[in-house]
Amino acid sequence: MNKTILITGATSGFGKAITYKFAAAGWNCIITGRRADRLHEITAELEKNYSVKVLPLVFDVRDRKAVTDTLTALPQEWKAIDVLVNNAGLALGRDSFENANLDDWDTMIDTNVKGLMYVTKAVLPFMTDRKTGHIINIGSTAGKEVYKDGNAYCASKHAVDAISKAMRIDLLPYGIKVTAIHPGAAETEFSIVRFKGDDTKANAVYDGYKALQAEDIAEITYYTATLPTHVCINDLVVTCVSQANSFYLHR
Repeated sequence: MNKTILITGATSGFGKAITYKFAAAGWNCIITGRRADRLHEITAELEKNYSVKVLPLVFDVRDRKAVTDTLTALPQEWKAIDVLVNNAGLALGRDSFENANLDDWDTMIDTNVKGLMYVTKAVLPFMTDRKTGHIINIGSTAGKEVYKDGNAYCASKHAVDAISKAMRIDLLPYGIKVTAIHPGAAETEFSIVRFKGDDTKANAVYDGYKALQAEDIAEITYYTATLPTHVCINDLVVTCVSQANSFYLHR
């Protein structure tokens, strides 16, 4: 029987790459996102190319009611979720604390922290009832060190780090694995979103070195999810060779 994975933020970047990696390996996929057209396009491609079942769910992880209503009402055949990947997240703006936009702060906290918690809380009963499952939270090196003008984004990813540790403790009696993967600089839509469509600023982030690619994180996510049942990678920091941490980058 095929295993089932749920991936949030599956329409681009890490989430999309993770979806394709698991589908290619024969996993059935529940994919979520805000862009219905992209979700349905991905669904058609996966079903055609990999002969797996795909369930697209359109909602914003910030919307607690939509998350809860949608996930608690999953059809019975989709409730045996083996792996949850909390990938939905974003950075908005790169401003000093006194100049930062409050709406940007709200969006980052609501998506990166509260959204992750809403989705996990809704899915968790399917895992605790079976006493098995694996939660993989996509964090960031920004959750390990705070950098200049990173304020709320860094805070949100530090929260992901702390929440992952808390989950690991609280869910220990249920045999549920919790893995936090913290990527460094990665060439996805991340910078386009952060700089609000400014291609010049976004492209400059990746000048002079080879950044991580979405497929790199997909490979790592798949590896952590397919280890023996008694093995769990708790915390994993991943950077390209040119990056040492949030501060040091050689171009």
